[in-house]
Amino acid sequence: MRYSNEEHDAHARTFDRDGMVLLKRHFPKETLSRWRQAFDSILAHRLQENATAVRGAHRHYITLPFAGVFADECIFCDPDVLAIVERVAGEDPVMCQLATDTPLLGSTYQDVHRDTPALFDDVAETPSFQLAVNFPLCDVTADNGPFETSLGTHRMDAEEALRAYLAGQISLHAIPMELGDVMIRDVRALHRGTPNNTDSPRPMVVIGYSRSWYFRPEVHIDVPRDVFQQLGPRAKRLLRYMPQVDDAGTVQRGESYLKFAY
Repeated sequence: MRYSNEEHDAHARTFDRDGMVLLKRHFPKETLSRWRQAFDSILAHRLQENATAVRGAHRHYITLPFAGVFADECIFCDPDVLAIVERVAGEDPVMCQLATDTPLLGSTYQDVHRDTPALFDDVAETPSFQLAVNFPLCDVTADNGPFETSLGTHRMDAEEALRAYLAGQISLHAIPMELGDVMIRDVRALHRGTPNNTDSPRPMVVIGYSRSWYFRPEVHIDVPRDVFQQLGPRAKRLLRYMPQVDDAGTVQRGESYLKFAY
């Protein structure tokens, strides 16, 4: 581990207050460069086949195959990330998502939104139950589409938070990131994607973790049986509810996670 128990506790307190925490230079750049090389061919093919979930003009959501460089336990079983995830979303979480969000040249601002509804219509302030762990496959600057998020709105009623934002009482903050940085966030916080004004795609990986009892069937990972058998006990436990399939090489013709904004 890179961090001590006391530092994990401090990161969890920051998360509880802000709805996010940023771990600087956490993942090896060499590993992420291999991810980028593999991703570029997937992006080109899926764009050619019109097989992405569109998240706005020239903005594409693509599920990654759970195989090869993407089935890397050093990434999705990272002990520091999981230590923080368990502190804010409970012990024995489930990994439920491995995907990318990629704005291209011509992308625009998304509407401010959350990624999931509240658990209960009449209770806004519940503990965190669904988290996104984001890391880019390139440096993220002001020019190529930085993620913008609010602080503390994960604990607010959705309509109240949006009214406060529209009234200028809540601000959005751009999050520049270097290759290797990792952001852990509560998906209920108000946020949006911003335009990529460069010629190069800006892929942002998302690994989803949730409490052990929370499941959205449209958000899932197809895990090849042969890959699953090679995983360690911790990885198998994280993926225990994900469907197992025979072949990771089958090209996905579309995305099931279509409704993403709440």
